[in-house]
Order: sequence, then C-alpha cells, then structure tokens
Amino acid sequence: MRLLEFQAKKLFSDVGIPVPTGTVVTTPEGLSSLRYPAVLKSQVPAGGRGKAGGILIAQDARQGVRLGTEMLTASIGGIPVSALLCEEVIRAERELFLSLMIDASARQWVLLAGAEGGIDVEHLFQTHVDRFFRRALNPAGPVHDFVLRAMARSMRLTDPSHLRPVVQGMLRLVRDHDATLVEINPLAEARAGLVALDAKVVLDDKAHFRHREMFHRLQAEQDALAPRTRSLADERARNRGLRYVPMDGNIGVISDGAGTGMLTLDLIQDAGGRPANFCEMGGLSNAQTMREAMETVLADPRVKVLLVGLIGGLTRMDDMAQGIVDYLEANRLSVPVVVRMCGTQEEVGLARLQSAGISATDNLEQAVLHAVELSGG
Repeated sequence: MRLLEFQAKKLFSDVGIPVPTGTVVTTPEGLSSLRYPAVLKSQVPAGGRGKAGGILIAQDARQGVRLGTEMLTASIGGIPVSALLCEEVIRAERELFLSLMIDASARQWVLLAGAEGGIDVEHLFQTHVDRFFRRALNPAGPVHDFVLRAMARSMRLTDPSHLRPVVQGMLRLVRDHDATLVEINPLAEARAGLVALDAKVVLDDKAHFRHREMFHRLQAEQDALAPRTRSLADERARNRGLRYVPMDGNIGVISDGAGTGMLTLDLIQDAGGRPANFCEMGGLSNAQTMREAMETVLADPRVKVLLVGLIGGLTRMDDMAQGIVDYLEANRLSVPVVVRMCGTQEEVGLARLQSAGISATDNLEQAVLHAVELSGG
C-alpha cells in the first residue's frame, strides 16, 4: 500500500520524525480559515507533483482560496485531485535527501542519503551517483555513531545528532509497521533542525494480517478522501488480488511473475514504447486468473495493445492460453494481443493461441518489439 503524503507524515510524527504542522482540506471553503502563508500540496499517489503544479505556496487567504480551488479541480498523472495537505511554510537553508529501501539484488536494507534533494534528485542520482551516501543497515539493529558521522559528512551536516531521530524513526517504520520504502525528499535543514518536508511510505500488503486495524484505517482514509482517484482497472485489480500499478503509456502489460514483468517494462522502454501499467498475476496462476487479469488491464481506455509475458514454472502454459482464448471468444476486442510464453506445456499453449489467430512467440524481445510497433511507438 502506497500512502498519501498526509498519512505518511502522521506515521513520521508517531515515530519521532519532525514534520510541518498541517491539515487536510477537501473543499474550497476549508481554505479560507487556514493560517497563511501556507504550502498547498495535492494528495495523489503520484510523483512529480512539483513540476505538475501540485505544490504551491499561498501568501494569504484570498490567494489560498484561488489556488486551492484550481488545484482541487485539476489532475496529476491522470489522477483527479480530491484533497490538499495545507502546511506551514518551513524556510529551508538546504534541501537534503534520505531514503531507506530494499536493495533487491543485494537482498538487504540500504540507507541512501544525499546533500542535495528536491525535484531533480532522480536525475542527479542517475548522473552523479557518487554524490550519495550508501550504507547497508539491519532494521533490527542499532544506529551506530560512526554511521551517523559518515552520513553527516556526506550530507555536509555539522551536527550528526540531528540525524539520529530521523534515521531511528525510519527504522521503526520498517520494523514496527512493515514498510518496504521510507523516503524523505526533501529533508529540510532549517534553523530548528531537520524537518521532513515530504514523505513517501510504502507498506507491505502481505503484512496486512499483522496490522489489520492500521491497514483498514489507512484504506478507509484513502477511499473517503479520494473516491475518484481509483480507476475501473484499479478497482478490479484490488477486488481480485492482482498486483496492479497504473502508468502513463498505452501498452497494457500482464505477467505471471514480478521479475518477468519488470524485465518486460524495461524492454518496452528500450524499444521506444510506453507501458500503461504493471499487472502481475503471481506464480500460481490459472485460466480464470488470466481472464481476470485481461479484464482488469483492458478496462483502461488508454491501452492500445495488450502484451502478455508468461514463463511457465509452476504455471501451465496450456491453461494460460485457454484463459486468453476464452476471454477473446467472450469479448469483442479491437485491441491487438501479443503473447510471449515459454515453459511448461508451451508447445500446446503456443499452438492453441496460433490456431485462434493470436500473435504468440517464445521470444520476449520479439514480442515486445511487435507490441511497440502496434502501439505506434
């Protein structure tokens, strides 16, 4: 579960990470009673809000009502804005970056810190990765002073003690709340110390059974504040237990595993295409799951071609092929479908698809290039 900013900052405050004082507003009327100047921040589960006009500063109530009303009728990344987080203005002497994440290749938690933060930090990380401090950490262990001193030097901070409550709070979110990502960008160096101006927290959905009350509360808040932000595809994925992430392209993607899906996304980008989503069915899929995944992804009207990438280990390719054929026979579909499948019973699956007139191959790169071509990429 990806939290909205105000939810993440509430958790930050609970674990001792300093955040600005703020309130959530959902109507233009609520903007007139705020204390100004104030920062108005669109509450949507999308990045790039600053560049998209989703974060603005209002100097007085008149300007706040005007800007806030415009923001509440706008969309960011195709998601309508239904709520604003309105905060006190914190004057930052410098903007820093701090993130606690899982390094999947190394299979360990990594603390990443930078002396520069803000909207261009991703580009900076790609071009000057040497400017970032990186250290493997055990969330269950202590935060050693030598780590804080090294991090402070890298971030050009004179007092390492200011980092301790922030890092300890991030580790608590991982340890006590099963967060899989905790990120602060920017982390402001202000006169009063370090303050988290933004907050990104992702919770492990598979830990729901350990935090039922918290998950229920967070989901209810998102549903109440942003009922319009969830698309039909999102609703179907949620109800069927599929892992679905919307993106901004036009190539619908279905995979039977996260690794295959991520590789497919990379190949689409390399070939000049743009994925519309990431939809992963899980390793124990069947024909019914395949039909439900197709119905979910094709509910997005932006999808111009559907690319299905399958690798059969525990999953039988003849079952997957039957699910695809069943869906197409039951639905009049104008969107072309491209399938890559290999593994268990792939010969039967490929033959079944080809006999139904569906483009199918055992070569992923070939399937991706065909899908990108059909999408106009």
